[in-house]
Amino acid sequence: MRLLWKQFLLLSIMEYLTECLDYKSFHGPKWRMEPSDLMAPVGLPEEEATLTCDAKGLPSPQYRWSLNGTLIDLRADQRRRLSGGNLVIRSLERAQDAGIYQCTAFNLVGAILSRRASLQFAYLNFKTQTRSAVSVREGQGVVLLCGTPTYAGDLSFAWVFNEYPYFVQQDNRRFVSQETGNLYIAKVEPSDVGNYTCVVVNRITKGKVLSSPTPLVLRTDGAMGEYEPKIEVHFPDMVPAAKGSVVTLECFALGNPVPEITWRRANGVPFPSKVKMKNSNVVLEIPSFQQEDAGGYECVAENKMGKNTVKGRLSFHAKPQWVQTMRDSALSIEERLFWECKANGKPKPSYSWLRNGELLATEDRIQIENGALTIASVNLSDAGMYQCVAENKHGIIYFSAELVVLASPPDFSRSPLRALLKAKAGSAVSMACKPQAYPTAISTWRKGNEVLQSTERTSLLPDGTLRIINVTKMDGGNYTCLARNQFGTASTTGRLLVTDPTRITQGPVDMEIIVGESIVLPCQIACDPALDVSFSWAFNGQLLSKLDPHYEHVGGSAAGDLMIRNIQLKHAGKYVCVVDTDVESLSAAAILIVKGPPGAPDGVTVEEITDSTAQLSWRPGQDNGSPIISYIVQTKTAFTVGWQAVNTVPEVIDGNTLTATVVDLNAWVEYEFRVLARNSVGVGEPSPASLKTRTEDAVPDTAPANVGGGGGSKSELVITWEPVPEELQNGDGFGYIIAMRPLGELTWTHAVTSAPGRYVYRNESIPPFSPFNIKVGAYNVKGQGPFSPVTTVFSAEEEPSGVPGGVWAQSISASEFEVSWQTLSDSPERVLGYEVVYWEDDTKPETMGKVRVPANQYTVNISGLKGYTQYFLTVSAFNTAGTGPRTPTINVTTKKSPPGQPPLNVEWNLIGSKLTVHWDPVVTMEMESEVTGYQVSYRRNRHREINTVTTNLTSVEIVLPADDDYTIQICALSDGGEGIPTEPINIHKLSMSVRGSRAWRPATIPLSLLFIIALTAMRPTL
Repeated sequence: MRLLWKQFLLLSIMEYLTECLDYKSFHGPKWRMEPSDLMAPVGLPEEEATLTCDAKGLPSPQYRWSLNGTLIDLRADQRRRLSGGNLVIRSLERAQDAGIYQCTAFNLVGAILSRRASLQFAYLNFKTQTRSAVSVREGQGVVLLCGTPTYAGDLSFAWVFNEYPYFVQQDNRRFVSQETGNLYIAKVEPSDVGNYTCVVVNRITKGKVLSSPTPLVLRTDGAMGEYEPKIEVHFPDMVPAAKGSVVTLECFALGNPVPEITWRRANGVPFPSKVKMKNSNVVLEIPSFQQEDAGGYECVAENKMGKNTVKGRLSFHAKPQWVQTMRDSALSIEERLFWECKANGKPKPSYSWLRNGELLATEDRIQIENGALTIASVNLSDAGMYQCVAENKHGIIYFSAELVVLASPPDFSRSPLRALLKAKAGSAVSMACKPQAYPTAISTWRKGNEVLQSTERTSLLPDGTLRIINVTKMDGGNYTCLARNQFGTASTTGRLLVTDPTRITQGPVDMEIIVGESIVLPCQIACDPALDVSFSWAFNGQLLSKLDPHYEHVGGSAAGDLMIRNIQLKHAGKYVCVVDTDVESLSAAAILIVKGPPGAPDGVTVEEITDSTAQLSWRPGQDNGSPIISYIVQTKTAFTVGWQAVNTVPEVIDGNTLTATVVDLNAWVEYEFRVLARNSVGVGEPSPASLKTRTEDAVPDTAPANVGGGGGSKSELVITWEPVPEELQNGDGFGYIIAMRPLGELTWTHAVTSAPGRYVYRNESIPPFSPFNIKVGAYNVKGQGPFSPVTTVFSAEEEPSGVPGGVWAQSISASEFEVSWQTLSDSPERVLGYEVVYWEDDTKPETMGKVRVPANQYTVNISGLKGYTQYFLTVSAFNTAGTGPRTPTINVTTKKSPPGQPPLNVEWNLIGSKLTVHWDPVVTMEMESEVTGYQVSYRRNRHREINTVTTNLTSVEIVLPADDDYTIQICALSDGGEGIPTEPINIHKLSMSVRGSRAWRPATIPLSLLFIIALTAMRPTL
């Protein structure tokens, strides 16, 4: 009966935990913020003190506080209240509020304690009384006492000399100790005489008190002699120091002369770089004190009269610090719990354990030993918050962890059997039976109604898994797993379907392909219709992306063919078709070799160079699937457009040769070289260019071309040639040698110039237009090159001296006049032609024009002129030396402009082949030429030939011989030329008898024409 009662109680607790405390939804408190030590000023009743306490948890934690181990009753306390988890204390009272505080956070899961925090009160009291004068001799040392204040909190000391704010400046002779507050003067000087006041400041309260002034006077019985150092300020024999703290040691001595202070370690080890010396070495500061800083320290004060030493030791201590902690645990009921925590510290810490804030003691199931907690068989009452506590005399630390004890019947809601499990025949099948159950459930299996036992092919594994090997169609059916523990039973059922194996009927095969082509890699299968099938492809171990435009999956439901479009070299490699079904995964692989033009050669180097050859070497690039057949060498200079092929030795460079000699180079030219490789696919990319290399210089080997000349001024021989291109100059210091001699003589005259293309030889003895033999050569710093072939060049001739006669001009139209003259038949100088210069006005040089004609021509028409304008003109003969004297100026006036409007009211009549056209006469303006007649132009459609008919009448008859459409235009004729024509008139031969008219309407009628028309209309009334 007692056992049944316990089981009923356990089930009730289990149901409550299942409904209300799902261990994944609820958790105990975890600290986010714990209280810290506070120092509050005394005597400020309006001040509040806040001790922080904040934890997370679900449900949200609640809080309580204790002071010096006693729970604070916040309901009955008027000065203390909670703000969240923080404890707020107002109207602070030193007697009631000072002490050690601790916060407890708790919820339904459990409770935890915070670290301990102290609240202290800072104050400063100083009794002042009149002080007697201190009388010392000059050179004597002195100590001025500050006095002993009563206080709490850190203090700082300073001394005022005579009056505030003149503070004593510390140096190697004067020192204010922050340990005693006293002022030490190693050697008194007359300037030290005065009143000294000690100033004490509480760093917490910022309060300040001053002692009574202490007068310092000099005795009159003489100065103090020299004496050895006497150490007045020194550290104790043993100084305890906490880990991480800043340790300060003071050492100051009186003496005459003023002593020098030095420090050393007793073990002789040098000070680390972090150690600082301050105030003329009087203060030794060790920041972040560590174990290795502990040991003996010595201060030595020395002057010429002697030295004195004090010694002491720094001892290391540290509060506990965690090195190993535990984690939250969720255990099934009756499982074993083992937690261990470790901390280091000095002295070595001791350990204790708390459960929900209460001290945990050893009992039958619970063992505590050296920071280790063991619970042999957990039950529901063990659930809650645990804390490991490590403590030594310098501090105490806590670490929390949550223990969840689980108890429930089997539950398959999170891990049921698959409703349908497919497996291929001949494979092995595993069906896991893993209900959520605490403690672990015992499992049995059934197929249909048959209870399964382990056989040669069937295994029931200890974790409840059913395993069947070499499955057959007969193994298909429904399988049920039944799970049981002391809290109940549950079952789950699934169906096993055994399918036929899948086969790849056609897979990809190894292939070779040329860059740019497209292929299809097949992947076709035969499979059981009950299976779901998917295809994927991998390339060199990486799954192919469907976004790559080169790849496309093609084929039906039973095929996963892969099309590769526009294949590139990067597509060479291993392709694997992967076929995934519900029960298996198959694959088939093929190697795709992509052939392309060779890769670029590399490392093109000029090994040796002469004035016309370069020895090259290079490294081969990738052959890209096809052996390299040959190499091509190209070169580029500053004088070529792009890269050019060059001659090499050997002439054909086979694929196994990695050197060649480039020949037929120009001397003294900077070359770049590159190499291309060829294989059966084509020519590959070029190599990077070699470094620019200049060929050696050489004597010029190219003579100037197109030597000629002539012209120039009197007594000059002008010689011209085509300059030698820079790339053919073969070296520095390039220039030209001009050789000349009169025709028929043997002796050559030489001249040298660096100017390209032209040389003028001047000599008063040169007769005009005299023939000379000329040849031009080239030279540079290496020597003289070849000369050009000899050619004949004439010296400069004189301008014609004769003046053309019989100059006459007449106007032809409004824009053209004709000029004629008599040629010079007996001129002693050569005449190449005649030049006509004409202009409107001497004051308008921009109106000047010039026309030249050959010597056999004695007339010229000048066009493009303004209408009804007077022009002036002269004529002169010219040759290569210039123009001769000009004729006297004559003038000519162009005719008025032609009519500015077309004929109006054009009418036409076509009967058979005869076209009759009528129009109104054209009325000219004052500045226009009178109408002398009319011209009718006509042409057949789609023909270019234009026919014209001229008449003095305002009508015309034209015979149109062909049955075709025509276009006609009419314009007025005048001395000034043709007037503006009518718009084209289209004549359509649709019948043998047609009439038509065209009333011309100009887009813009000149204002002057409108005036004339209006005046004409008014004449009858006048």
